[in-house]
Amino acid sequence: MVNVEQLKNSVNRMPVEVVHEAVLELRLDGLVTEGKTPFNKLHFNTCFAEIEALFQRAGYHKQLDVVGYQGILYALYDPGRWEAVEVLRWLKEFTEAAARPTPITA
Repeated sequence: MVNVEQLKNSVNRMPVEVVHEAVLELRLDGLVTEGKTPFNKLHFNTCFAEIEALFQRAGYHKQLDVVGYQGILYALYDPGRWEAVEVLRWLKEFTEAAARPTPITA
């Protein structure tokens, strides 16, 4: 079991390259899902200040916020471009679309 200090330390030691793709998406769309970052629910719940610092070291200097949908999916977003309720709606639609079966075409 990793304690909070170990978790924070692991984020602080992450190379900035691990968040490069997420930084690019934040610059473009202002929104990036958990699957495109090296972080999980536990990181977001316990290490958000460290995650923000890592993004700043990687060159993303805008404010960040995080929102989750029913514990299924999380997203980092720029609160200057998105309202939390908009992100929640987007996550809900994204989650529901992923759960729908894909029609088979011949």
